[in-house]
Amino acid sequence: MRKYFKERFEAQRRFTSKVASSIEVNEILEKLREEARALVPSAMEVCVLMIDPDAPKYTRPLQCALYARPVNCLSCKRNRNAVQKALDKKKGIVISSSEPIRRPDGTLIQTGPEMALPIFVNKEILGIINLVSTPGTRFSRKDFYLMRDLSETAGDIILRTKKQWEITQDKIKISQMLAHLSPFVPQSVRRIVEHHPEMLDQEKKSMEVSVLFLDLEGYTHLSTSRPETEVNEMVEKMFSSFVDPIHRSGGDINETAGDGLMIIFKNDDAVTNATNAVKAAFDIHRMNLDLNKRLSDRFDPINVNIGINSGTALVGMTRFKGSLDTRMTYTATGTVTNIAARLADYARGGDMVIGEATKKMIEGLWPVFDLGEVHLKGIDNPLRVYSLKERESIPQSFSSHSSAA
Repeated sequence: MRKYFKERFEAQRRFTSKVASSIEVNEILEKLREEARALVPSAMEVCVLMIDPDAPKYTRPLQCALYARPVNCLSCKRNRNAVQKALDKKKGIVISSSEPIRRPDGTLIQTGPEMALPIFVNKEILGIINLVSTPGTRFSRKDFYLMRDLSETAGDIILRTKKQWEITQDKIKISQMLAHLSPFVPQSVRRIVEHHPEMLDQEKKSMEVSVLFLDLEGYTHLSTSRPETEVNEMVEKMFSSFVDPIHRSGGDINETAGDGLMIIFKNDDAVTNATNAVKAAFDIHRMNLDLNKRLSDRFDPINVNIGINSGTALVGMTRFKGSLDTRMTYTATGTVTNIAARLADYARGGDMVIGEATKKMIEGLWPVFDLGEVHLKGIDNPLRVYSLKERESIPQSFSSHSSAA
């Protein structure tokens, strides 16, 4: 049985050449229709019916030329007998004589044989190529092979277009997420990726830093007593209000958790870093009080507890390797960071607790209140810690916590 390989090859080569410079899917599909009409001279019209539910998102309906005015191919051909049989049998169908096409004004257009070939994408029918020929003609075997080749080509076109659309949608979503979350992405990471990607693989280096941890007191109770959307809105409003004062003070928001942030101050000398960390703490505290007032009709007050510690830490890129992927961040590790986190855990009632090294660096700039030696979770020896708030301004819950320690 003859398969017309030469003619089919030439048809594919010619069509590929025609669409080489085209990138818009509708333009390519229109050229495919033109090629089909040229390959089957008896064709009155060739339609590409897109039946993929997602088709309106990545293509526009093609128009049938058998009407006095443009009509969507899908609306005029979807219910024709050949198309229905092709969908039901999932293969190409040829009908020797087909029903006439009725125009909206009631006039009939007589048609001859009709061909319908499914367009498969990953074994799923996403479209149909429908060819209506003039009365008194008949399709040859070569016509069928040529149209089947075009249906396969159309499947490749639709697959690429749909994948490109899906990739675009993913990029849009990612861009929206990054824009939404960008204030909480470490600025150091963004600068390195954008301007000095070679630093991603450099070893950490020892630097003088001040590390500020903050967490929301009562977050666990809030998250279990209020709808998740409300909790997220509250946390987002609160953390977003902290971004500007943190950046103004030269802080780098390094890590985020459901109820906390880690901020590193490392761009200046040790005293300036500590001073900037304390400035940021007071700004955050004021923002917290203001936001609690503005949201008092919807939420109970949420205290932000802060811990600050200063000293030498290893600073650089850290890789967290999981079973599915690897996450990278720019962070400070070591005892300084651990103690800052424990100071934030120790604070209660919206207090700002600092270590002794930080206290020495800011002495004379702000009042500092000695809390004595305390035992911090995970730290073997007791440490002397200080508060940036007067004792009487701290709720009783802090006093009882302090004495219990």
